[in-house]
Amino acid sequence: MSARNTTDEQGAGVRTDADSGVRTDASSGVGRLYGVGLGPGDPSLMTVRAVRVIAEAEVIAYHSARHGRSIARSIAAEHLRPDHIEEPLVYPVTTGTTDHPGGYQGAMDEFYAESAARLAAHLDAGRTVAVLAEGDPLFYGSYMHMHKRLAGRYPTEVIPGVTSVSAAAARLGTPLVEGEEVLTVLPGTLPEEELTARLASADSAVVMKLGRTFPTVRRAVERAGRLADARYVERATMSGERTGALADTDPESVPYFAVAVLPSRVAARAVPGSAEESAEESADESTTEAATDATGEATGDVVVVGTGPAGPLWLTPETRGALAAAQDLVGYTTYLDRVPVRPGQRRHGSDNKVESERAEFALDLARRGRRVAVVSGGDPGVFAMATAVLEAASADPYRDVPVRVLPGVTAANAAAARVGAPLGHDYAVLSLSDRLKPWEVIAERLHAAAGADLVLALYNPGSASRTWQVGKARELLLEHRAPDTPVVLGRDVGGPEESVRIVRLADLDPAQVDMRTILLVGSSRTVTARRGEDGGETVVWTPRRYPESPDSPGRPESPERPGNPGSPQSSPGSPGS
Repeated sequence: MSARNTTDEQGAGVRTDADSGVRTDASSGVGRLYGVGLGPGDPSLMTVRAVRVIAEAEVIAYHSARHGRSIARSIAAEHLRPDHIEEPLVYPVTTGTTDHPGGYQGAMDEFYAESAARLAAHLDAGRTVAVLAEGDPLFYGSYMHMHKRLAGRYPTEVIPGVTSVSAAAARLGTPLVEGEEVLTVLPGTLPEEELTARLASADSAVVMKLGRTFPTVRRAVERAGRLADARYVERATMSGERTGALADTDPESVPYFAVAVLPSRVAARAVPGSAEESAEESADESTTEAATDATGEATGDVVVVGTGPAGPLWLTPETRGALAAAQDLVGYTTYLDRVPVRPGQRRHGSDNKVESERAEFALDLARRGRRVAVVSGGDPGVFAMATAVLEAASADPYRDVPVRVLPGVTAANAAAARVGAPLGHDYAVLSLSDRLKPWEVIAERLHAAAGADLVLALYNPGSASRTWQVGKARELLLEHRAPDTPVVLGRDVGGPEESVRIVRLADLDPAQVDMRTILLVGSSRTVTARRGEDGGETVVWTPRRYPESPDSPGRPESPERPGNPGSPQSSPGSPGS
């Protein structure tokens, strides 16, 4: 065989075999390290490059459990030569216990260090070392522990391999991701709550490392609302391969080399122009009773979701998952525009003043078997669509339609977080809109809340057709509050036109307030303070302790209180703008 000299990426002289492409260092005499991906199990899925490297390597290393059987070696067996030097790297512990003084992690760290030292001895002697790895060497592979310890010291190359994720999708014949979907890959060893949250928000997902984690993974998939479409794949492309529905899998039969697959939601929807889509359209246009499953139960439902005050950063994982799973999105057009467009989903936008009609429309879709998400801004239960949907759903003919409400970050919390913690003690939430209740009721509630010395979060303070309410509210509040009481004006919080200012109650200008603004009015105890080296940051908070009345029953002799009314720690400062 002929050879030629080249220079590797580190600048060292190397010898490259013209037939195999395998390289060894020609100047320093050290060997070259290869991390060789073998694919998911079927030897025919090994890459040509992997086969060539194995054939020309002098040392073949592979990991195994204490029983000594190595899946990696079995995949590559037909390419091993009698003169290969084999280095079995046998784990001291897998799922059992250890008496190592450093516990499991200590035992594994010591094992990796010793394994790296064994391979380094071969490399120092000028031998080419190939470390075999199932799937891809740098994808949840044991090889990476050798790579981290040796790649900085020796010429190294990683040969990629087909992962078990790709193999599982291929064996299922199901697309993993389509269009702008995002694939999430998770280890089954995560805590159940973390798995549930990540699965709920995922477009599609694969959960690795099942085995003893399977019961936890199954519960997490079910809690995330994805059990119906979740699939199970065991030993993809290997002998003993098994596939099926995750829900039907016996937990006692699940090995470590198995994965749970939540396939593409887009791929599961009807293809445009197909018979399935024509059937769906016919169902949508029909006025007949709800679609039913084999048990005769209605298959549609409604979930009312809050998108927070702005875009995707404010979505909870549960809400993100519900939006992805919906077939129909119903809502005020401005709020629908915050939700990414997904192929196959139908969007039904409308004006902001037709809440009842919108709710009934969503419930009608659900009665016909559709999965519907009603979209609100902020939290759907705070002056938003949850009330309208539940009101309609509590009357005939919608009593049997399943309805869920998912919380969202509301405007009051978003604006409060921008300035600190003005809602740190008791507070009241009121709407200044007199479209659904008379101003007299609003004024009475403002008097009561202000008289109780509550912090106030005022929603819907003004609009193009309502310009006087803010001025009236300011006059009323000044009857109970000092003129320098801090007021936070939060407009479009989280959005591109965000503006958050702090003003004195006496200086509150109605002209600076519109429907996209929320007002947070401090109590008598709310504090403003300057922070930073130059005092350029203003923060606002309301102390959690409240001064006790001298006549309070059970009052301790020396209660812990905020400072004197005149101290900067307890009194409202001069709010910044």
